[in-house]
Amino acid sequence: MLDENALTVAVPPVRPAGGPSIGLALGAGGARGFAQIPVIEAFDELGLKPAVIVGSSMGAILGAGMAAGMTGREIRDYTVETIGHRGSVVSRLWGLGPSTMRDALGGFKLGQFNLERILKAFLPKEIPSDFAALKIPFKAIATDYYGQCEVVCDSGDLYEALAASAAIPALFMPIHRDDRLMVDGGIFNPVPYDHLSGLADIIVGVDVIGGPDTAGSFVPNRIDSLLGATQLLMQSNVALKMKLCQPDIYLRPEVNAFRVLDLLKARQIIEVNEVIKDQFKRDLEARMEDFIRR
Repeated sequence: MLDENALTVAVPPVRPAGGPSIGLALGAGGARGFAQIPVIEAFDELGLKPAVIVGSSMGAILGAGMAAGMTGREIRDYTVETIGHRGSVVSRLWGLGPSTMRDALGGFKLGQFNLERILKAFLPKEIPSDFAALKIPFKAIATDYYGQCEVVCDSGDLYEALAASAAIPALFMPIHRDDRLMVDGGIFNPVPYDHLSGLADIIVGVDVIGGPDTAGSFVPNRIDSLLGATQLLMQSNVALKMKLCQPDIYLRPEVNAFRVLDLLKARQIIEVNEVIKDQFKRDLEARMEDFIRR
């Protein structure tokens, strides 16, 4: 359980009638983040909604969909039909305008892609343009590049915040927000459950960082080497944080078999991790019963 003395309590928790409130932290991991969709579906199957959601990188994007009122099944179907379908990806990028697509994306070189424009082409219409229109309180974590610290985005332009949270260095251009240059939130806080302290009675964290495939023996290319090294650093950050404070439930879906950029394998990533759903539901129900008995 989180150490209440280790973290600042922002506001008192909001408890739903008849039970404890739940805070959900969705983690960073690129395409591996799709493994969190079964966790979102588990909430629907239990008839529950988090009192607050926080996410980093892909976790922020999925969390925004949940906070906007989308069900886990809707998020799954939309993901598979768009990101997980090569034809749809090409069509949506082309829809930016063939004559200006290069400018809209920021060029065709790695590190120059304009993620904010890409998100506007791909995210579902259910996700609003501003935090104020969300149905569940939501925070997106980004990293201030020059400030050398994490930034919590919880108001204003939602698409800008999501782009800042998911702007993986060497793949996407940094995002300017509030006169600060921001990159991927997973660098500083890949599983941001600590930002739920004092906001919910039961805190759930989902870790989809993974690491290089332990069965692999090939020499990775430059991008895979960079992303793999970043994953190891993220794991080190989380291991240290876990010594200081822990969430009530901590989930680690099976993601090592997939690469960070395996976006077209969305369906496989989700289906491989169906197994986590029932165990999570049992753990969450047990935690809720324990809380009620206290």
